[in-house]
Amino acid sequence: MGAMSQSQVLILTHAPWERPGRILDSLDTCGVPYTTLSILKDSKPDLPDFDSLAGLVLMGGPMGAQDFDQYPGLKAEAKLAKAAIVAGKPTLGVCLGHQIMATALGGKLKPGKAPEIGFGTITRLENSHEFLPMWGKKATVLHWHNDCVTLPAGATPLAKSDLTKVQAFRFGSGLGMQFHLEVNPTLFDEWMSEKEMTKDLKKSDVARLREEYPQKDALIKPFAEAVFTGFAARCRSQIQTMEADEPTEEKIVIS
Repeated sequence: MGAMSQSQVLILTHAPWERPGRILDSLDTCGVPYTTLSILKDSKPDLPDFDSLAGLVLMGGPMGAQDFDQYPGLKAEAKLAKAAIVAGKPTLGVCLGHQIMATALGGKLKPGKAPEIGFGTITRLENSHEFLPMWGKKATVLHWHNDCVTLPAGATPLAKSDLTKVQAFRFGSGLGMQFHLEVNPTLFDEWMSEKEMTKDLKKSDVARLREEYPQKDALIKPFAEAVFTGFAARCRSQIQTMEADEPTEEKIVIS
Protein backbone atom coordinates (compact mmCIF):
# COMPACT_ATOMS: atom_id res chain seq x y z
CA MET A 1 0.00 0.00 0.00
CA GLY A 2 1.20 3.50 -0.78
CA ALA A 3 1.69 6.15 1.83
CA MET A 4 -0.83 8.88 2.49
CA SER A 5 0.28 12.25 3.84
CA GLN A 6 -2.71 12.69 6.12
CA SER A 7 -5.67 10.87 7.57
CA GLN A 8 -8.58 10.94 5.15
CA VAL A 9 -11.57 9.07 3.76
CA LEU A 10 -11.04 6.74 0.80
CA ILE A 11 -13.85 6.71 -1.80
CA LEU A 12 -13.87 3.82 -4.28
CA THR A 13 -15.88 4.32 -7.49
CA HIS A 14 -16.94 1.83 -10.18
CA ALA A 15 -18.34 3.96 -13.03
CA PRO A 16 -17.77 7.57 -14.16
CA TRP A 17 -21.41 8.49 -13.56
CA GLU A 18 -21.66 6.81 -10.12
CA ARG A 19 -19.99 9.63 -8.21
CA PRO A 20 -20.31 10.52 -4.49
CA GLY A 21 -22.45 13.62 -5.02
CA ARG A 22 -23.96 14.68 -1.70
CA ILE A 23 -21.51 12.53 0.24
CA LEU A 24 -18.77 14.97 -0.75
CA ASP A 25 -20.90 17.93 0.34
CA SER A 26 -21.12 16.51 3.86
CA LEU A 27 -17.42 15.62 4.02
CA ASP A 28 -16.53 19.14 2.89
CA THR A 29 -18.89 20.71 5.43
CA CYS A 30 -17.30 18.69 8.23
CA GLY A 31 -13.79 19.49 7.00
CA VAL A 32 -12.97 15.85 6.27
CA PRO A 33 -10.29 15.26 3.59
CA TYR A 34 -10.88 12.49 1.05
CA THR A 35 -9.37 10.84 -1.99
CA THR A 36 -11.18 9.03 -4.79
CA LEU A 37 -9.87 5.94 -6.59
CA SER A 38 -11.06 3.26 -9.00
CA ILE A 39 -9.34 -0.13 -8.61
CA LEU A 40 -11.70 -2.41 -10.53
CA LYS A 41 -9.08 -3.85 -12.88
CA ASP A 42 -6.30 -4.22 -10.29
CA SER A 43 -5.86 -7.56 -8.55
CA LYS A 44 -3.23 -5.98 -6.29
CA PRO A 45 -4.18 -2.30 -6.19
CA ASP A 46 -1.93 0.38 -4.77
CA LEU A 47 -4.07 1.59 -1.87
CA PRO A 48 -3.39 4.18 0.81
CA ASP A 49 -1.88 2.96 4.04
CA PHE A 50 -4.69 1.32 6.00
CA ASP A 51 -3.74 2.99 9.27
CA SER A 52 -4.22 6.41 7.67
CA LEU A 53 -7.82 5.73 6.62
CA ALA A 54 -10.39 7.69 8.60
CA GLY A 55 -13.27 6.16 6.67
CA LEU A 56 -14.24 4.19 3.58
CA VAL A 57 -16.96 4.74 0.96
CA LEU A 58 -17.90 2.15 -1.67
CA MET A 59 -20.01 3.62 -4.47
CA GLY A 60 -22.42 2.01 -6.93
CA GLY A 61 -21.81 0.54 -10.37
CA PRO A 62 -23.36 -1.63 -13.10
CA MET A 63 -21.33 -4.79 -12.40
CA GLY A 64 -22.08 -7.60 -9.95
CA ALA A 65 -20.48 -7.46 -6.52
CA GLN A 66 -18.76 -10.81 -7.10
CA ASP A 67 -17.69 -10.41 -10.74
CA PHE A 68 -14.13 -11.09 -9.61
CA ASP A 69 -12.89 -12.60 -12.90
CA GLN A 70 -13.72 -9.50 -14.92
CA TYR A 71 -13.09 -7.01 -12.10
CA PRO A 72 -10.44 -8.44 -9.74
CA GLY A 73 -10.34 -5.21 -7.77
CA LEU A 74 -13.73 -6.07 -6.29
CA LYS A 75 -12.09 -8.79 -4.21
CA ALA A 76 -9.63 -6.25 -2.81
CA GLU A 77 -12.54 -3.91 -2.03
CA ALA A 78 -14.37 -6.65 -0.14
CA LYS A 79 -11.28 -7.40 1.96
CA LEU A 80 -10.76 -3.71 2.64
CA ALA A 81 -14.39 -3.17 3.64
CA LYS A 82 -14.30 -6.05 6.09
CA ALA A 83 -10.98 -4.91 7.54
CA ALA A 84 -12.25 -1.34 7.95
CA ILE A 85 -15.37 -2.48 9.79
CA VAL A 86 -13.43 -4.87 12.01
CA ALA A 87 -11.10 -1.95 12.86
CA GLY A 88 -14.08 0.28 13.69
CA LYS A 89 -13.51 2.73 10.83
CA PRO A 90 -16.66 4.44 9.50
CA THR A 91 -17.67 2.59 6.33
CA LEU A 92 -20.45 3.43 3.88
CA GLY A 93 -21.68 1.26 1.01
CA VAL A 94 -24.11 2.52 -1.65
CA CYS A 95 -25.96 0.08 -3.94
CA LEU A 96 -23.10 -2.03 -5.37
CA GLY A 97 -21.03 -0.87 -2.39
CA HIS A 98 -23.78 -2.11 -0.07
CA GLN A 99 -23.62 -5.50 -1.79
CA ILE A 100 -19.81 -5.63 -1.57
CA MET A 101 -20.03 -4.91 2.15
CA ALA A 102 -22.77 -7.45 2.79
CA THR A 103 -21.05 -10.30 0.94
CA ALA A 104 -17.69 -9.47 2.55
CA LEU A 105 -19.38 -9.90 5.93
CA GLY A 106 -20.98 -13.24 5.03
CA GLY A 107 -24.24 -12.23 3.33
CA LYS A 108 -25.34 -13.81 0.05
CA LEU A 109 -25.77 -12.06 -3.29
CA LYS A 110 -28.84 -13.00 -5.31
CA PRO A 111 -31.04 -11.64 -8.10
CA GLY A 112 -33.91 -9.47 -6.90
CA LYS A 113 -37.54 -10.41 -7.42
CA ALA A 114 -37.62 -7.76 -10.14
CA PRO A 115 -35.53 -4.72 -11.10
CA GLU A 116 -36.17 -1.87 -8.67
CA ILE A 117 -35.66 1.34 -10.64
CA GLY A 118 -37.04 4.79 -9.98
CA PHE A 119 -38.50 6.61 -7.01
CA GLY A 120 -40.09 4.53 -4.30
CA THR A 121 -40.31 4.12 -0.56
CA ILE A 122 -38.42 2.21 2.08
CA THR A 123 -39.93 1.17 5.38
CA ARG A 124 -38.08 1.76 8.65
CA LEU A 125 -37.70 -1.32 10.79
CA GLU A 126 -38.35 -1.23 14.52
CA ASN A 127 -34.66 -1.60 15.26
CA SER A 128 -33.69 1.40 13.12
CA HIS A 129 -30.51 3.20 14.07
CA GLU A 130 -28.92 6.65 14.23
CA PHE A 131 -26.83 5.73 11.17
CA LEU A 132 -30.07 5.92 9.15
CA PRO A 133 -32.23 8.61 10.79
CA MET A 134 -35.77 8.26 9.41
CA TRP A 135 -38.30 10.68 10.87
CA GLY A 136 -41.30 8.64 9.79
CA LYS A 137 -42.11 4.99 9.19
CA LYS A 138 -41.45 5.41 5.45
CA ALA A 139 -39.05 7.49 3.37
CA THR A 140 -38.78 8.32 -0.33
CA VAL A 141 -35.58 7.16 -2.05
CA LEU A 142 -34.18 6.54 -5.52
CA HIS A 143 -33.82 2.85 -6.42
CA TRP A 144 -31.60 1.54 -9.23
CA HIS A 145 -30.66 -2.12 -8.86
CA ASN A 146 -31.29 -5.71 -9.92
CA ASP A 147 -29.31 -7.74 -7.36
CA CYS A 148 -29.92 -7.79 -3.63
CA VAL A 149 -28.36 -9.40 -0.56
CA THR A 150 -29.24 -11.44 2.48
CA LEU A 151 -28.47 -9.98 5.88
CA PRO A 152 -25.00 -10.90 7.21
CA ALA A 153 -25.05 -12.75 10.53
CA GLY A 154 -24.72 -10.24 13.35
CA ALA A 155 -25.90 -7.28 11.25
CA THR A 156 -28.83 -5.06 12.21
CA PRO A 157 -31.49 -4.61 9.50
CA LEU A 158 -32.56 -0.97 9.21
CA ALA A 159 -34.96 -0.73 6.28
CA LYS A 160 -36.82 -2.78 3.67
CA SER A 161 -39.06 -2.30 0.62
CA ASP A 162 -41.74 -4.43 -1.00
CA LEU A 163 -39.23 -5.95 -3.43
CA THR A 164 -36.06 -5.92 -1.33
CA LYS A 165 -35.88 -7.30 2.20
CA VAL A 166 -32.48 -5.75 3.01
CA GLN A 167 -32.58 -2.11 1.87
CA ALA A 168 -30.20 -1.00 4.61
CA PHE A 169 -28.19 -2.60 7.40
CA ARG A 170 -25.71 -1.67 10.06
CA PHE A 171 -22.75 -3.85 11.03
CA GLY A 172 -20.49 -2.30 13.63
CA SER A 173 -19.10 0.90 12.10
CA GLY A 174 -20.52 0.09 8.67
CA LEU A 175 -23.73 1.28 6.99
CA GLY A 176 -24.96 -0.36 3.80
CA MET A 177 -27.74 1.22 1.68
CA GLN A 178 -29.19 -0.44 -1.40
CA PHE A 179 -30.76 2.85 -2.51
CA HIS A 180 -29.28 6.18 -3.67
CA LEU A 181 -29.40 9.30 -1.51
CA GLU A 182 -26.26 10.81 -3.03
CA VAL A 183 -27.79 11.78 -6.37
CA ASN A 184 -28.02 15.56 -6.60
CA PRO A 185 -29.57 17.38 -9.61
CA THR A 186 -26.32 17.36 -11.58
CA LEU A 187 -25.79 13.62 -11.11
CA PHE A 188 -29.42 12.84 -11.85
CA ASP A 189 -29.22 14.68 -15.16
CA GLU A 190 -26.09 12.67 -16.03
CA TRP A 191 -27.84 9.42 -15.14
CA MET A 192 -30.77 10.28 -17.40
CA SER A 193 -28.32 10.97 -20.25
CA GLU A 194 -26.22 7.83 -19.68
CA LYS A 195 -27.14 4.89 -21.94
CA GLU A 196 -25.88 2.34 -19.40
CA MET A 197 -28.35 3.67 -16.83
CA THR A 198 -31.38 4.00 -19.11
CA LYS A 199 -30.90 1.02 -21.43
CA ASP A 200 -33.76 -0.92 -19.80
CA LEU A 201 -36.11 2.07 -19.67
CA LYS A 202 -38.55 3.40 -22.23
CA LYS A 203 -38.27 7.03 -23.30
CA SER A 204 -41.53 7.64 -21.48
CA ASP A 205 -39.99 6.22 -18.28
CA VAL A 206 -37.04 8.60 -18.56
CA ALA A 207 -39.37 11.54 -19.17
CA ARG A 208 -41.49 10.56 -16.16
CA LEU A 209 -38.42 10.30 -13.91
CA ARG A 210 -37.20 13.70 -15.03
CA GLU A 211 -40.62 15.17 -14.29
CA GLU A 212 -40.79 13.53 -10.86
CA TYR A 213 -37.29 14.43 -9.74
CA PRO A 214 -37.78 17.97 -8.34
CA GLN A 215 -40.68 16.97 -6.09
CA LYS A 216 -39.12 13.66 -4.98
CA ASP A 217 -35.72 15.19 -4.39
CA ALA A 218 -37.22 17.78 -2.06
CA LEU A 219 -38.11 14.80 0.17
CA ILE A 220 -34.82 12.95 -0.35
CA LYS A 221 -32.41 15.84 0.21
CA PRO A 222 -32.95 16.37 3.98
CA PHE A 223 -32.81 12.60 4.56
CA ALA A 224 -29.56 12.42 2.58
CA GLU A 225 -28.03 15.32 4.49
CA ALA A 226 -28.84 13.68 7.83
CA VAL A 227 -27.32 10.33 6.80
CA PHE A 228 -24.20 11.73 5.17
CA THR A 229 -23.58 14.39 7.81
CA GLY A 230 -23.68 11.66 10.43
CA PHE A 231 -21.19 9.61 8.45
CA ALA A 232 -18.91 12.63 7.96
CA ALA A 233 -19.06 13.43 11.67
CA ARG A 234 -18.00 9.87 12.51
CA CYS A 235 -15.08 10.23 10.10
CA ARG A 236 -14.14 13.55 11.71
CA SER A 237 -14.15 11.87 15.14
CA GLN A 238 -12.02 9.05 13.72
CA ILE A 239 -9.44 11.58 12.51
CA GLN A 240 -9.36 13.25 15.92
CA THR A 241 -8.85 9.89 17.62
CA MET A 242 -6.08 8.95 15.19
CA GLU A 243 -4.32 12.27 15.71
CA ALA A 244 -4.59 11.93 19.48
CA ASP A 245 -3.00 8.48 19.29
CA GLU A 246 -0.03 9.65 17.22
CA PRO A 247 3.23 9.47 19.15
CA THR A 248 4.72 12.86 19.90
CA GLU A 249 8.40 13.53 19.47
CA GLU A 250 10.18 14.34 22.71
CA LYS A 251 11.78 17.74 22.47
CA ILE A 252 15.32 18.10 23.81
CA VAL A 253 16.03 21.49 25.30
CA ILE A 254 19.67 22.56 25.43
CA SER A 255 20.34 25.24 28.02
